[in-house]
Formats: sequence, C-alpha cells, structure tokens
Amino acid sequence: MTLRTLILLRHAKAETPGETPDFDRSLTERGTSDADAAGAWLVDERVHPDLVICSAAKRTRQTWQAASVALAQGDPSRGAPEVHYEDTLYHGGRTEVFDLLRAVPETVRTVLVVGHNPTVSEVSALLIPDDQWDGVTVELKTSGLAVHTTEQPWTRTEPGTMRLSRRHTARG
Repeated sequence: MTLRTLILLRHAKAETPGETPDFDRSLTERGTSDADAAGAWLVDERVHPDLVICSAAKRTRQTWQAASVALAQGDPSRGAPEVHYEDTLYHGGRTEVFDLLRAVPETVRTVLVVGHNPTVSEVSALLIPDDQWDGVTVELKTSGLAVHTTEQPWTRTEPGTMRLSRRHTARG
C-alpha cells in the first residue's frame, strides 16, 4: 500500500480586523516569520507536499508563499508542488475540506491544506481514529501544523481514517 500524508496548516498571524475586509487581511511581520518557520519545519521533517490546496484569502496565500520559499531553499532538488487556491476553504467548513481531499488524484502522496480555524482544527480532530484519542490536543494555533497519515486512497478520506503522526506550532 501507498502511504499518504496530509499536512494541515493554519494560516500565520494576520492583521487585526479593522476597515480591511476579512478576506483581504495580510500577515503581520511576525506572521511572515512564523510561516517561514513552518516551511523550515517541513524541510526538517522531510515532509514535502506534492499538492497544495490553499484558501484564496490573502493571509493564507501569504502563509503558503512564505512557507514555500523556505521549502525551496531547504530542499532545492524538489520541484515546486502544484497549487490550487480554493474559495471553499475560506467560505466553507469541514465538509468542503473532506470533499476537496476525496478529489485528490491517487498519484499524489502528500497534500498540504492551508486554511483557517476553526475548520483546520476540526478536520484534524475528526480524522483521528478512536484508538488514538487518549490525551490528544487538536486546537491549532496560528502557524500550527498537524500531519496525518493513512494507507487508504484519498477517495476514502473520512472521519477516523488518518492517524495524527506529528504536530507543531511554528515560530520564527
């Protein structure tokens, strides 16, 4: 069987809501640094996405951009992953995330989803099998990552089907 890896990344620290529409909020300086640290952590952990599914909101796109620079610098032999920007990751919820994952081609081994809370934390919690729940914390802070694995095909992505293998909160 083929091991499949899902990385859930909550966007980095964004500007405080104000006059700017929520969709257009940018990362703070700290957020950019933390997103870079998230990419460096992925390099250190040897987890490189083949496909990125990123919310179309500005702060998630900026999070991916900073993380991708760190990934490229840390592992220049790897090509850039395919990236899809999805409005449904901003406007939708966990059902839409599961739908997006079920549509991933079976040739893809590692997927990175860059999204928002509470959705990314909810998806992480839902994916964890019952036998792994003892003392697991699932709330992702800004620049938080959760790495899940399975040997099942993407089409069978359902609650309880992916073990949580690693968690990390990136700080720059």
